Amino acid sequence: MLDSANIRATLGYRKGENSTMSLKPLKDRVVAKVEKPAETTASGLLLPSDSKEKSNFAIVEAVGPDVKSVKKNDKIIYKEYSTTNVKIDETDYIIVDEKDILATL
Repeated sequence: MLDSANIRATLGYRKGENSTMSLKPLKDRVVAKVEKPAETTASGLLLPSDSKEKSNFAIVEAVGPDVKSVKKNDKIIYKEYSTTNVKIDETDYIIVDEKDILATL
């Protein structure tokens, strides 16, 4: 996983700026914000951190110039092991190829 210090240095990020706007995908890649797993059950019981399922859902933040089938703010389902994970300011993002997006919601 790439850490936010390296990302900030590479992108010329300054504190207080919108970090996702600086992260621009190339070709047919998509940058998306990973959805957090549920903290509680439907009945309100708190889940321990080891029992939470990893979500394969994300919200599209930016798309590359060659992407045809998704746009910003689409909710996507993606292949679990085909992404590059990036963490910027405690927010988890993924970079995924368009061909590895399975569906939109």
